[in-house]
Amino acid sequence: MIDWTRVRELHEEVGNADFEEVATLFIEEVRGALDRLEALDDAAEELHFLKGSALNLGFTALAGRCAAGADAATLRRCFEESAACFRAELPRRLAA
Repeated sequence: MIDWTRVRELHEEVGNADFEEVATLFIEEVRGALDRLEALDDAAEELHFLKGSALNLGFTALAGRCAAGADAATLRRCFEESAACFRAELPRRLAA
């Protein structure tokens, strides 16, 4: 669901304060993209954006579903599950 190696790499690259900003911005942007996706007939660009963003922050399950062309409801469920896991596990994973 989450590539914790990628999360740690990004955290090391940008530092703690910027990582929090990146993660917050990612979550806001993905929610906006999912809202837009529901209204689109051709979702290719939005799926490409979501996939790239998800891979950047280690959300591999979401990226995989984007690559497979999943519908907005499936992507939203996957994102919410991944985001909950991310928030719950992040402090422990970064401390390791």
